[in-house]
Amino acid sequence: MSQISPSEDIRSVTDLKRNTRDILDHLHATGRPVILTVNGRADSVLLDVHVYEKYLRAANLAKLLAPAEREIEGGHTRPARDFLKEFRRDKKIQR
Repeated sequence: MSQISPSEDIRSVTDLKRNTRDILDHLHATGRPVILTVNGRADSVLLDVHVYEKYLRAANLAKLLAPAEREIEGGHTRPARDFLKEFRRDKKIQR
């Protein structure tokens, strides 16, 4: 995703009501989020659904990795060779 362009990507809710199709076309064409303002202040963000799905996958992956990262930070690691040896033994995998 490219950098947000304040002149193109920050729009008012009133502008959204009047130019919905144009704003959505721009959003899909650029892949950049559109920041909606109410009374001149940032209020909401519109995202292309494919960009949203990409962010969602990344967030879900980060959530799955978080416990492993905490274990690494806590020093709860062991050499991969030891793990693989134990794994092969437990699963009765021949070399």
